[in-house]
Amino acid sequence: MKNLVSLGVFLLILLSVQVNAQEQSVLQIRPTGRILMDGGLFHSDNKNFVDGVAIPDARIGVKATYGKYKAKVDIGYAYGKVSLKDIFVERQFSSHALLRVGNFVHQFGLQSSTSSSMKVTMEEPASNEAFFNSRLMGAMFVYDKNDFFGTASVHVESEALKKKSNELGKMGYGAMSRLVYRPLHDTGRLFQLGISGAYETPRYNSEPTLDHTSFDLGANFPTRIAKVRAVNALIPDAKNLIKFTPEMIAGYGPVALEAQYYYLQVNRKKDFKNYKASGMYGILRGLLIGGNYRYSHTDCGIATPDSGSLECVFGYNYTDMSDTRSHIYGGRLNDVSFTVNYYINKYMIWRFRYSYTKITDRVGFENQSLSAFQTRFQVIF
Repeated sequence: MKNLVSLGVFLLILLSVQVNAQEQSVLQIRPTGRILMDGGLFHSDNKNFVDGVAIPDARIGVKATYGKYKAKVDIGYAYGKVSLKDIFVERQFSSHALLRVGNFVHQFGLQSSTSSSMKVTMEEPASNEAFFNSRLMGAMFVYDKNDFFGTASVHVESEALKKKSNELGKMGYGAMSRLVYRPLHDTGRLFQLGISGAYETPRYNSEPTLDHTSFDLGANFPTRIAKVRAVNALIPDAKNLIKFTPEMIAGYGPVALEAQYYYLQVNRKKDFKNYKASGMYGILRGLLIGGNYRYSHTDCGIATPDSGSLECVFGYNYTDMSDTRSHIYGGRLNDVSFTVNYYINKYMIWRFRYSYTKITDRVGFENQSLSAFQTRFQVIF
């Protein structure tokens, strides 16, 4: 009887602690949003490039926190269309581990750690657009502690957010992981090495003969004022896709270097040759005003410079989507850019970018180049 009483007292104490913990958890809701306003002058033989202005992205959303749970809903509007962006719930297991479920950007290389509006080159490198998937529905486990960072994801194809399963007929799926070692992550002293890998099955295509037996890969010219495809490879008779990307960050004081290499292979059916593609970029960053670069554990990369900082960025990107062995000629892209970023305050950034992009060896597409002067004023909260 005494043991039963003791057990009852213990259970009452435990219940009281849990109730108090729940009472201490407060639902916190914060609105979020962004506005990007672009202007551009273009010089190219391609008549699709017309000087102009645009609002390529406007979003409104909300973030909610309750105890160990967080949620985010983000809705975007651009060029007359409403689209769903981040929609997820995550559970914090400890200060170093969490699980996220929903529709979001899964970690695959350094570029995946920053949103599309926070690219220091204003527009992301073409290689990342060609070989990455942006948002996908799925689940991702994140481990972030001291010198190590790692993720593991499973997901379905992007069309699963737009179409019901009976419309898809079949649903493509995949898995990916990012592993990072960062022995130096102090202000003014940065060094990081990482590698990411991924596997995917074929995706949806509105053409019945290509549906879930193909991959359609590519990237646009680096501007959102005009949407023009720069490189594009349609790979039919596909079984699956594998890809990997090593990454590096090195920084000292107000100077930093970021780089990634991409390799992709589509394994094909029957006697068709496997398709192979690759790409790389290098970004040299320097703070003219603003002190030294800092590290962001959350992003597993360089933190956004402080308010009042002035930054110069030199970038080079090479993307090769033409494979002579498989007789698929998606094109070769070379792009050089110079970007100036002025971090006005915590919520506002002004950017100016000049870029020169050249396309060669793309079937059905004449060799051509684009010189572009672009500027952007953005507000993010």
